[in-house]
Amino acid sequence: MLESQVPLLIVLLCMGTVAKVITVRSGGEPGALARLGPAVLVPGRMQVPALLVCAGGEVMLAAGLLLTTHPIFRWGTVAFFALSTYVLLELRRRRPDAGCGCFGEVSSAPVGLRSIGRTVTLTGMAGVSVWAPVAGWEAFGQPSWLTAAGVALLAVLSPEIEELIDRVRYRAPCEQRRGPAESVTLSRLRSSGTWRAHQGELTSAEPYDSWRELCWRFFAFQNHDQDDVVFAVYLSGRRPAVRMAVVSGEDSGSLTEYTPVSA
Repeated sequence: MLESQVPLLIVLLCMGTVAKVITVRSGGEPGALARLGPAVLVPGRMQVPALLVCAGGEVMLAAGLLLTTHPIFRWGTVAFFALSTYVLLELRRRRPDAGCGCFGEVSSAPVGLRSIGRTVTLTGMAGVSVWAPVAGWEAFGQPSWLTAAGVALLAVLSPEIEELIDRVRYRAPCEQRRGPAESVTLSRLRSSGTWRAHQGELTSAEPYDSWRELCWRFFAFQNHDQDDVVFAVYLSGRRPAVRMAVVSGEDSGSLTEYTPVSA
């Protein structure tokens, strides 16, 4: 039973490796790497090496889990997913517009609770698997209901599935697709917890300006201190991410350059 999650860990590590390498080789849109973790947290010239180092670490862990029962690979996997959880929390705090990059460019949606929940779950799976008595190649031949349950749980916690479905339907990344109508996006904003938390600070429930940048639509309001309050709504997904920033009155001439302060 302890080995039931080892095949899942191996498959996800391999998928992460392949996706990151494809993202680096394809190049993607200009500045795309600057919106993907862990590249977000390093200088521009180090973004490609950071993704490749991450991919290399994943493939080494996957090979170790597959071929051996050595504890260095088991504990290394626990440490990798625990560190991934920390990185996602940092991304959500420091760069709420950035994606986790867990599976390359397809993981470009802003880091949310599902992505963080997935790495926490994978950390737990890796921790349970430390004491598995068999190597990964043997575990692949002994699937159980726990393996199926793990697959189902990870599917629920993976926003990339929705993005892949959207790409199949529309055959274009989010920033190149026609977004929902502005009224629909505004309704989604008003149904969010971020809006409810800050609605009382606003002088009006109607925005005085709105615009789109890449996969985000921005709505600008004013608060009672005459500062600009800018909400950003992600344009993909059924429960889109919503971010908020306050721009002081003297800086209001450049609303597109803002610092997110709330998620």
